[in-house]
This record gives sequence, structure tokens and C-alpha cells, in this order.
Amino acid sequence: MAEKIVSNKSNLQILHEDNHLIVINKRVGDIVQGDKTGDKPLSEVVKEYIKDKYEKPGEVFLGVVHRLDRPTTGIVVFAKTSKALERLNKMFSERETSKTYWAVVKNKTPKNEDNLVHFLKRNEKNNTSKAHLKEVPDSKKASLDYKIIKELNNYFALEINLHTGRHHQIRAQLSAIGSPIKGDLKYGFDRSNPDGGIHLHARKLSFIHPVSKENIEIVAPTPSDAIWNSI
Repeated sequence: MAEKIVSNKSNLQILHEDNHLIVINKRVGDIVQGDKTGDKPLSEVVKEYIKDKYEKPGEVFLGVVHRLDRPTTGIVVFAKTSKALERLNKMFSERETSKTYWAVVKNKTPKNEDNLVHFLKRNEKNNTSKAHLKEVPDSKKASLDYKIIKELNNYFALEINLHTGRHHQIRAQLSAIGSPIKGDLKYGFDRSNPDGGIHLHARKLSFIHPVSKENIEIVAPTPSDAIWNSI
């Protein structure tokens, strides 16, 4: 089992920070917000970092704008002010942001590049989403485009642009076309990764700063392993 580095206030990978927001490069296993596991979420770690760095008395305000699945890595944005949180929530819900992911799959995708449209139905019991080609009751339309950016020895690296933000969307849609993500047992990959993560990385995020209105583009370095390092 590979040793897993857990994010703490001293080793946070900070990609951007200003008075209104802080952007973190999430590690495998970091959980963005508290859940039933009781593990300390990234939101609390970032609060501790802010409290220490700025010697803030009392409670630190930090708003969770969006989430990444626990085994996924990459960009997570938090709001440091309520004004920024309100505006960022609106931007993310109205898809006024541009999100690019990288994924590594073993089975070559049917096309070198394509637009995928499915209808995802969530199964709360086992926390998965199933991709259907036609609309089914309680399903939500999911759309993304992908292209192969590199052929590796046994794998293919894909760049993915999301048009919608559904539960496990990339994982479910790639699995539906026969190309589950490396390490993703939940969606049909044959074995897990040593660190328990999957090869899905929130690589790039572009948006208008909620307060200063400047264009922000953030790129997150991939985790360091033989496969990511070869892309």
C-alpha cells in the first residue's frame, strides 16, 4: 500500500489565494466537506490554515463552493467571504465557469474525440450514478466532451470538458462507453490503485473573480506517479 499524504494546515497545496477566495490542489483521500466517516474535511484544514496564518481570533468563515469525489484530485475552490460565496455559488450553478479534467483509462475510447450525452440516474444506496442513453425517470441530462491527449504504454490520457455537473458524471459516462478510469472499481475498472485513488484530476478552472472581476485561470499540477508524470 502506497503511503498516503493527508493534507494538513502545513502541507496544503495552495494554487491561489486572495482576500476573497482560496484554491487548493486536493490530494487523494482528502474529503472536501464533512460526512458520515467523521474524517477531518479539507474545509476544516483550510480554516485552520487561515486562522494560523492571519492570527484570526474566533471562528474563521469559509464557504464550500463545489466538491470533488474523495478518490479524485485537483482544483477545489473555497470562499473566504460571504460576498464571494454567494457570487461563486451562482457562477458554478449557472455554469459560468470552465472546467477541464484529465483522466487515464485502459481501454481506448471508441473515438479519439467525442461529445457524450447521457441521462444519469443516481442510486443513493450504493452512491453511484448509472448512465442511460435515453431519458429514464428521475434521470438528469449529462454532457461532456473528451479527446485523447496522449497514448501511454498501457493507457490513454484524456482531456475532458464538462458541460454539466452531475454526480460522478465523468466516471459514469466513461464507464458507459467501455473506458472506466484507472483505479475506479466502482465503475468497472479491474483493480484499485495502491493509494485508493482514481486517475481523475480536476486540471484547469477558468472563471471571473467574484469581486475583482478579473479573469482567473488556475492549473493544478497532477499527483506525482509514473503514469501522471508521463503525460
